[in-house]
Amino acid sequence: MTTGKLLTGKSLPRRTLLRGMGAAVALPFLDAMTPAMAATSKATGPVRMAFVYVPNGIDMRNWTPQEEGPLTAELPRILKPLEPFKQDITVLSNLTHNNGRALLDGAGDHGRCCGAYLTGVQPRKSYVDIKAGISCDQIVANQLASKTRFPSLEVGLEDARQAGDCDSGYSCAYTNNLAWRSETQPLPPVLDPRALFERLFGKGAELSPEARVREGKFRRSILDFVTGDTKKLQSTLGPTDQRKLDEYLSSIREIERQLERAEKDNAQINPGMPKPYGVPADFAEHFKLMTDMITVAFQSDMTRVLTFLVTREGTSRAYREIGIPDGHHPLTHHMNNPAMIEKVTQINTYHVQQFAGWMEKLKSIKEGDGNLLDNSMIVYGAGLSDGNRHTHEDLPTLIAGRGGNYIKSGRRIVYRRETPMSNMFMTMMDRMGVPVEHFGDATGPLPGLDLA
Repeated sequence: MTTGKLLTGKSLPRRTLLRGMGAAVALPFLDAMTPAMAATSKATGPVRMAFVYVPNGIDMRNWTPQEEGPLTAELPRILKPLEPFKQDITVLSNLTHNNGRALLDGAGDHGRCCGAYLTGVQPRKSYVDIKAGISCDQIVANQLASKTRFPSLEVGLEDARQAGDCDSGYSCAYTNNLAWRSETQPLPPVLDPRALFERLFGKGAELSPEARVREGKFRRSILDFVTGDTKKLQSTLGPTDQRKLDEYLSSIREIERQLERAEKDNAQINPGMPKPYGVPADFAEHFKLMTDMITVAFQSDMTRVLTFLVTREGTSRAYREIGIPDGHHPLTHHMNNPAMIEKVTQINTYHVQQFAGWMEKLKSIKEGDGNLLDNSMIVYGAGLSDGNRHTHEDLPTLIAGRGGNYIKSGRRIVYRRETPMSNMFMTMMDRMGVPVEHFGDATGPLPGLDLA
């Protein structure tokens, strides 16, 4: 471990690791990573870019704010959980994915809308010729690869093949993936919290559920292995950095506890089922566990690029925990049935509630003179607007965070109808320091998003 002291003019290397007994733990952004001579200008930390995708469209009547400009009125029902963070979000209206429509042969509306979401390119319908396009997250990841441990992270909460809800190879490829490294190579999301933890903090041998139970009796926290380095580092830090480090390490310890509880609960609730081992039975718990680990990955600068497929596109998942035993996808084909529309709205709101919890977590973590949310651009949205009619215009879209004092948030921007969604991605790539001349069906940067 290399350490630096604030008062000597030396700085702590940004990619310092706590090491011990084969384990390695990255550090959060600390004031000690800024040279003493720059103390009068606090570092804000790197900018992160993330995409949180929800399936089957959203009830736009309960999503869209009535006002344009500053968000001064109460947010509509689906966005209501974000009321405490109203000044941290930007709602964008009239963005469209024209290549999600059936312009060519396509791959079905659900396959097209998800496959085109971050690529701006219409996926091809073929069992042997699966093609989309390079997604914007991967364009950025390729350029920033040398700066972080992981160029990007891909996570999710459901796989169609596990749910028995996938009708063909090409359909699964498009509905199960947001990130595309090349036009023929999707990057599948990590679904199992234990697998994500091991990827971030150290991967052990592949074990069966029974072996994991035996191993668990002797399992130690990863933090136990880096105690020596931790104590050395703490002795060089000021009070503020000591507090940040303590909170950060405590969050890792809590994730470990959550994983252990999830594994035990699954063994009691659903023994023998072919689920990824360690996945919580409860959707909200699963969401929180994954986003807690994503937060640690952002905080420690393990990665700056993320895609999060909340559940796969076209999912028929039920939400019994909120009293909805019906499948999500069938409900969206409501044919204007009020009872079915109400259930869709409840599901949409439930998803936003989980997202709001993550925003609260990000905003609570100080970084420089702001917080982790301030230094992020997190897109939340769907590849369809009206799930009943499968419409691809005026897609439900918001950005949480300010992208490092770049985005003027706390407002709704209404663009000209049929403005390409790819324009937003082009703007975000530029903010990440990866400008491109062409992307998907973009016609140019998205105006009015920044503070200028």
